[in-house]
Amino acid sequence: MHSRVTRATGVGALVGVLSLVAACGGGGSAAPTSPSRTTPAARPSNSAEPAPATPAPVPLRAGERFKTLTLARPYRPAAPHGGTDDYRCFLVDPKLTSPGFLVGSQFLPQNAGIVHHAILFRVPVGEVPAAKRLDAGQSGDGWTCFSGTGIGGPEAQLRTAGSAPWLAAWAPGVGENLTPSGTGVRVEAGTRIVLQIHYNLLATNGASTGTDQSSVRLRFAPASADLKPLLTSLNVAPVELPCPAGEAGMLCDRQLSIIDTMRRFGAQAGQVVAGLSLLCNRDGVPKPGNTQFCDRTVSQPMVIRAAAGHMHLLGRSIKVEINPGTSTARTVLNVPVYDFDNQGAQLLPKPVSLDRGDVIRVTCAHDATLRTRLPELKPLKPRYVVWGEGTSDEMCLGVLLWTKS
Repeated sequence: MHSRVTRATGVGALVGVLSLVAACGGGGSAAPTSPSRTTPAARPSNSAEPAPATPAPVPLRAGERFKTLTLARPYRPAAPHGGTDDYRCFLVDPKLTSPGFLVGSQFLPQNAGIVHHAILFRVPVGEVPAAKRLDAGQSGDGWTCFSGTGIGGPEAQLRTAGSAPWLAAWAPGVGENLTPSGTGVRVEAGTRIVLQIHYNLLATNGASTGTDQSSVRLRFAPASADLKPLLTSLNVAPVELPCPAGEAGMLCDRQLSIIDTMRRFGAQAGQVVAGLSLLCNRDGVPKPGNTQFCDRTVSQPMVIRAAAGHMHLLGRSIKVEINPGTSTARTVLNVPVYDFDNQGAQLLPKPVSLDRGDVIRVTCAHDATLRTRLPELKPLKPRYVVWGEGTSDEMCLGVLLWTKS
């Protein structure tokens, strides 16, 4: 994952970071994201409201078919552990009787006011019993699932972090996801899908507010299609955003803020924060500041087809560069004015080939002063912001869609 992983590191921190990468589609996972853009959806208001008008999908191409999956029953989200975010995993069955390629998806949020994002995870036949046990272990449909699906536990995520089973993702501003031309995600017969939905309950301080019964429309091509398997590289950087001048409070203390993040999302949240410092800083010491970056050394040849960036509400800009500061430097993603409501991937004008040993750098800039200006964040107490899964926390992700040739 990184050239400096050889430094002695805490196992818990590494499990946390690699689980994060597995959950979000780290190197080797599949993540079809459309390079096309649709009209951005309004920023969630947390009111129980229907989704805006859904753009029509691209007409089916030769050999393709649609399959729509809908939550079995309306779900009423409520954030656990005193937080304001509910990550819920729902096990759905596409009833695939033969292998094929996933070449597109369109998530259809039924209650757009509370849906922050959604991710689809592939569940191979051998892992279906474990998924069913998780589903049966909690009341109601689905189960709570911060940092991934939870199938197999953190040790299994550590083993498979290089081939995390991410199928597709949706965030505001994304319409139908189409894989880059000539590519698709291989899926086998009997595969199940975990639909993970992040519900943002900031407006009600974590209390339930209406129900949601979202759907996803999947586009499949037959296994005989001449398609290159599409993979995803997730490139992460730390978030170390102190309270700005003039703000004060208990959570402006970094350690107390991390403890609060762990209270809301579990011990793995603290492991991720520690692991990012170990992996991205030469001395392993966090570097507080508005701008953070992280380098990753490429371990195998790859051809980048498209790129996307993901942050939350305090994000200002994000960039993904190849071999920065060298004669072969290239920029594959540059979003100088980040818009949370428009996170669609960008198709590269020309695919970019990387060799083993090349360096990928992701750089993110955040602005803590936005907390006092955004309606969603104004009611919250000042805090030192670290990497976290909540809408009021932050992330720095550079996503590259690639093939082996």
